[in-house]
Amino acid sequence: MKTLGTHNYFIYILTNKMKTVLYTGVTINLAERVCWHCNPEAISKHFTTKYKCFYLIYFEQFQDIETAISREKQIKGWTRKKKEDLINLVNPTWRFLNDEI
Repeated sequence: MKTLGTHNYFIYILTNKMKTVLYTGVTINLAERVCWHCNPEAISKHFTTKYKCFYLIYFEQFQDIETAISREKQIKGWTRKKKEDLINLVNPTWRFLNDEI
């Protein structure tokens, strides 16, 4: 068990190849979760599979799950424009970050 304050939680945004769809999620292991999204089961009915959202374009790191979940909910409630503005602050070219995590 990790000591209090040493956990890593991530909120992340995925998109599809054409960058027309955005998906926001939360996880404790970002690399593993992105891999999971990129290798779905053939019959998967998950949003990311249906819309081919396999490309990481944004993430934030937190030390407690409550803060991460709160931030995920906040971002999910935003308009597309506000999400785009957030992504553009740190990744203005919307470079796929899958290989960098």
